[in-house]
Amino acid sequence: MNQYKSGFVTLIGRPNVGKSTLMNHLIGQKIAITSNKPQTTRNRIQTVYTSEEGQIIFIDTPGIHKAKNKLGEYMVSVAERTLREVDVILWLVEPTTFIGAGERHIAEQLRRTKTPVFLVINKIDTVSKAEILTYIDVYKDIVDFAEIIPVSALKGENTDVLIQSMFQYLPQGPQFYDEDTITDQPERQIVAEMIREKALRNLSDEIPHGIAVAIDQMKERPGGNLMDIDATIICERDSHKGIIIGKQGSMLKKIGSQARHDIENLLDCRVNLKLWVKVKKDWRDSDFLIKNFGYRKAEDEV
Repeated sequence: MNQYKSGFVTLIGRPNVGKSTLMNHLIGQKIAITSNKPQTTRNRIQTVYTSEEGQIIFIDTPGIHKAKNKLGEYMVSVAERTLREVDVILWLVEPTTFIGAGERHIAEQLRRTKTPVFLVINKIDTVSKAEILTYIDVYKDIVDFAEIIPVSALKGENTDVLIQSMFQYLPQGPQFYDEDTITDQPERQIVAEMIREKALRNLSDEIPHGIAVAIDQMKERPGGNLMDIDATIICERDSHKGIIIGKQGSMLKKIGSQARHDIENLLDCRVNLKLWVKVKKDWRDSDFLIKNFGYRKAEDEV
């Protein structure tokens, strides 16, 4: 009988390369939020893949980038520390022959680590097979890769090969989580992230970085088929508040109804969602407020 394997895998890459889309596909359920805005993922999200062969715990880190404020510094420190704590690193890149400064910054971090690094070229559904070989050629010498695997996170192409390859590098070990566990994130946090995702998708570019979502209350009604959720979207400026609420509340309604749909799927019950908007200036540079919105460094969690 094959020995059971288990271990930790992190996905890194510049913002928007499809890390969360890939993780959601591998797990088969939506946990990490996706949008085409940078800084979508702020916390480490652990999700769990379980099969007869073993268990892979994925840690989706915030993108590694040059920090501009305290929230940015926190996100980068979390991402870089993760590289030392896992069994395999998946570096997701887009199919391109141009390796930019952001990618070179990541390669520099990876050359310092002893952890096996897989180069995962995502979005191969957008290019021809011949082109993929060119992209592999461009990247292959930048880091000493353990494996190079082209995939399409969106279409699920080659993701089974990726799973099999990861198991080859994982140690024999125990099952850390039950078969039916797919994430270690508290429900409240996932709900907050789902609301933030809809805000990111619907609002114009300059606003989303400056928003956070706090869940004020989450209460099941007697009978168990309806959940009341009150949440506040926090933004940095009064002018942003007006845009988030929209004309006669239209934008807030839109964000709320889209989020409610995802939350009902997650919780498997009907949801009554009420949203408010508050202004807290410069919360991204306040250690207290960053912690207050759930962005805690690992050493704070002990």
